[in-house]
Amino acid sequence: MATYNFKLPDIGEGIAEAEIVAWHVKVGDRVEEDQQLADMMTDKATVEMESPVAGTVVKLAGEVGDQIAIGAVLVEIETESAAFGSAQEVPLADGASVPTEAQEAAMPSLEVQSEPLVPSEVEGRSTPREAASTTVGTSGHDSTPTPSLASSEIEGHHPTILTSPAVRQRARDLGIDLAQVKHSGAHIRHADLDAWLLYNGGQVSGRAAAPRADEQVKVVGLRRKIAENMQAAKRRIPHFALVEEYDVTALEDARAMMNRDRGSNPKLTLLPFLITALTKALADYPMINATYDDEANVVTRHGAVHMGMAAQTPSGLMVPVIRNAQGLTVWQLAAEIARLSEAAKTGKATREELSNPTFTISSLGPLGGIASTPVISPPQVATIAVNKVEEKVVPIAGEIEIRKRMNLSLSCDHRVVDGWDAATFLAALRPLIENPLRLLA
Repeated sequence: MATYNFKLPDIGEGIAEAEIVAWHVKVGDRVEEDQQLADMMTDKATVEMESPVAGTVVKLAGEVGDQIAIGAVLVEIETESAAFGSAQEVPLADGASVPTEAQEAAMPSLEVQSEPLVPSEVEGRSTPREAASTTVGTSGHDSTPTPSLASSEIEGHHPTILTSPAVRQRARDLGIDLAQVKHSGAHIRHADLDAWLLYNGGQVSGRAAAPRADEQVKVVGLRRKIAENMQAAKRRIPHFALVEEYDVTALEDARAMMNRDRGSNPKLTLLPFLITALTKALADYPMINATYDDEANVVTRHGAVHMGMAAQTPSGLMVPVIRNAQGLTVWQLAAEIARLSEAAKTGKATREELSNPTFTISSLGPLGGIASTPVISPPQVATIAVNKVEEKVVPIAGEIEIRKRMNLSLSCDHRVVDGWDAATFLAALRPLIENPLRLLA
């Protein structure tokens, strides 16, 4: 027997420590060679730690959320061979900075089942006629139930209540007396329960619905990184925001036309068009496509636009980066947006793909609200948020028209960007966004 000390390897240039975000083993577990031990997170990526030996886990370095220094023992494994002895750190193979495998939770599949309708128990009694409320077809499947007592009266002049087991269970869980629920059909459905709840203001049996139990969630991994970065951003950067409205009627028409004839190209959203407009305008506003080292007091105005693209993932917000966005067509941007979004959602984005944007765009699509105040991620000095498209009644040349309008919300670092810079930059976007021919030229 021998103890193998698995030390945390160097998992990224300049990284001094990493955070434990998940353990896949516990003390006493038998592990095989190449079995996953833990997930470790650095500033930019999550890395899977795999055991180089087989044996039994005798000690773990810490709990989820703890920071472990590079070179420190992460896991002690008791092996059956003395060949390893007190082993040294085992370096990762090339490409070890690649994050974990797909983390996106699969959407639950919905299966619609035909539930037989059974009569409710009235005063603890049932009748033979109540039990005969469903029939079975020749195919062996339940046929559409045919309630035989939809309007019959029994003791106390209470009508028989027909409903499915699922509705009955839901009513029981909510504390709803089915005799109080009005329904227009032959039986009570979920919609009738919903209507009852709305009418009664959520009050169930004269009392408010019981609250859910409190839940404590430890802030670790990517969520903790997001919290730390946002706190630092709001603490260090004096933000100011400016919102401008644009007419995107012509742009939406052009997008629809291009999608009709797109062939094998990816479907176009508004995002690649907006990124194209931004890259063209940023060429004349280098003070916005910039990063600020506030410790060295140096502002770097970037020639290329490395466009950060905020993407929601199962683990939290990530920002993959479109390199040299100024050199890509809208079709190429659409393909890159799709590729990077998928990589971020599945945890396969590389460190390079998540590093060093010069400007960031954020879009929630139709959920985007009418205005927002996006938070700048240092060392960038500006970020822009796309809000939802709305149809509005607009006066044009003395006539009233219905036009598609959209707001862009720009946040800037007031240490570097003046209000005039921000206002004229948003004005420079207008002819590009509102004239697709100029945008695509």
